[in-house]
Amino acid sequence: MIKLCVGVSDVETLERNAALSDWRVVHTRMTPKRAAELEDGGSLYWVIKGSVLCRQPILDVSTIGEGPASRCEIRIDARVIRTAPLARRPFQGWRYLDGKDAPADLTRADATDLPDDLARELRELGAW
Repeated sequence: MIKLCVGVSDVETLERNAALSDWRVVHTRMTPKRAAELEDGGSLYWVIKGSVLCRQPILDVSTIGEGPASRCEIRIDARVIRTAPLARRPFQGWRYLDGKDAPADLTRADATDLPDDLARELRELGAW
């Protein structure tokens, strides 16, 4: 699953917020029809400033309420796993992300100490 990380400017901010319990539940209006797949090893990939930069494993997907007042709660792990950057245009809500299209996880050796903005500019220029 992929979703815009609204109000977060960088991965470090998401990592700090992920430690807070209210950031471990993502609310959506529609419950995914493929919830069982998401709970079985799926992750929520976050788009931050136009690029997928990280993911958090999905622990549970549940529907709260009934009828028009129902909503979906997606419980996610507090771990924030950085991924290879993948450019993504803005969209509303969430989308499914097939495993073959998901960016690879970065290892410690892959990660750099460059600020996200600088790394994004280097990628756009084709220098990195």
